[in-house]
Amino acid sequence: MNMTLTEAFNNTAYPVGGHGKRNIQVLREALQDVDNNLDSDMYGKGNVIEDFQSEMAEYLGKESAVFFPSGTMAQQIALRIWCDEKGYKQVAYHPLCHLEIHEEDGLKEMHHIEPVLLADQNRLITLEDVQSLQVDISCLLLELPQREIGGQLPDFEELEAISAYCHNKGIKLHLDGARLFEITPYYKKTAAEICALFDSVYVSFYKGIGGIAGAILAGDTEFTTKSKVWKRRHGGDLISLYPYVISSDYYFKQRIDKMVQYYEEAKELAGLYNKCTHTSTLPKEPVSNMFHVHFDMPKEQLEPILLSIYEATSIGLIPTLRDNGETGCYCEVSIGDRYAGVPKEKLKTAFQMLAEKLAN
Repeated sequence: MNMTLTEAFNNTAYPVGGHGKRNIQVLREALQDVDNNLDSDMYGKGNVIEDFQSEMAEYLGKESAVFFPSGTMAQQIALRIWCDEKGYKQVAYHPLCHLEIHEEDGLKEMHHIEPVLLADQNRLITLEDVQSLQVDISCLLLELPQREIGGQLPDFEELEAISAYCHNKGIKLHLDGARLFEITPYYKKTAAEICALFDSVYVSFYKGIGGIAGAILAGDTEFTTKSKVWKRRHGGDLISLYPYVISSDYYFKQRIDKMVQYYEEAKELAGLYNKCTHTSTLPKEPVSNMFHVHFDMPKEQLEPILLSIYEATSIGLIPTLRDNGETGCYCEVSIGDRYAGVPKEKLKTAFQMLAEKLAN
């Protein structure tokens, strides 16, 4: 039976990208040195969760932080709080925002909040877009980096200008920082320096950090106190969240200092792709550990080429491809721990084969 591209990728000795398989070992490793007598959290209380929340509040430069089982829950709650405070239920965000395309209209159906879509879907939100708003909004959400367009980022000066404008107009500014940790090397800023521009911040612990699941929502104490009420209303106050908290804490400490490494490796890998014909990365030079690779070739034509390279070199370049119109396809690449273990000569051979096959 012919293997799918994903199966072939997973069967290679050196799959490029990510930290590794998301199997039970992820939890085993996180728990291996934990004291067996450590008490679990109970409905959001207890040292195991409260200590982590305090650490993250300090790291993000905010007064307070709350651990949530998911970013979807955390962000909907953040926007609900700001809408209730302002008294009208309109928020603005990018057309390819996670809340718009991946959450089954949860913001609209559960909170009756109406989004205002800013900017063309193929570019970032600019200060001019915000200044041109024709309706009153309670909150502006910015995603850094903007995942669906290759992880692009605005200049930091543009962010500062947007933040100042929102502050002057009384518009709350919320950060979808699912990949916040991964952009600090590009901006040459601490997470706290970036978060200082925002009234509320969400960060993920299963993406670049590689934990099991979980998110932090941070802001001032009044904001996070309200978020705890909404967390209970959403059913997010599980009796215990410690498996998620402990894994988040463990992998945060393991990987937070590797973000510069991942960033430099992403630039190296993008350079190899950009040497191939019919291939380009977005952005051309990555601004975080992730980027998109676009091929001027249909998926059906490219997949056999990749499968032959995987078999010949045991290097897995791409796990999945998505159609990008009738004549092209693309994929997302995220660099993690695995890239450092890929033999450079084998990687070079794999890209030589790719370049030759794409040129024919």
